[in-house]
Amino acid sequence: MDVLAELSVRNDPDASEAMALGGIPPGTAGGGLSAPELRALARRIGRDHALAQDLWATGVFAARAIASMIEDPAQATEEQIERWVVDLDNWGICDCCCQELFRKTPFAHRKAAEWCGRPEEFVKRAGFALIAKLAVHDKQASDDVFLSYIALVEREAADDRHFVKKAANWALREIGKRNRALNAAAISTAERLRRSDSRSARWIASDALRELGSEAVQRRLAERSPKR
Repeated sequence: MDVLAELSVRNDPDASEAMALGGIPPGTAGGGLSAPELRALARRIGRDHALAQDLWATGVFAARAIASMIEDPAQATEEQIERWVVDLDNWGICDCCCQELFRKTPFAHRKAAEWCGRPEEFVKRAGFALIAKLAVHDKQASDDVFLSYIALVEREAADDRHFVKKAANWALREIGKRNRALNAAAISTAERLRRSDSRSARWIASDALRELGSEAVQRRLAERSPKR
């Protein structure tokens, strides 16, 4: 299958324009396909390590999204993932890579911790977005791992770049929904951040507290807790 030709045939200028308004650079949206359409196309292709490299090299948003979906996490090397993360230039492809590929690699947790301390905006976002994805999908990771991630959120909360603070908030909220112990730790951290001199830290805290302390979240956590 000629993936770029397929994207060209299915190009939707209106969808591409809407994506540009959402923060994805104009001219890189490719076919303007929705996420379900991209996943359907990726399923038709199947795992293909070599094709994933070629599609990523195009720089086309939709092609890169498909690359993240068809890449085999077992074949993706740490060096390759480092090259890809440096290429990230918008939140859409960043979050797509974290969901479809990065979280499934054997070095996902190490990369998350490393990237949160990096200066590049979308590398740093990838660190926190990856934490958010791991909080949802990695059922085996210990509470201690996620407590260390809460500490990273607190450490970096003063970074006021929009896509960084949004991802840090996302990570804190997802960690706080794993179980009651992590919920309490996330709320405690948010309470401290709410008293910070940093406007970004206060926003992260206030937004997280609204969800983590909500009746709906507290009810779900209580239902999941072991009955004594």
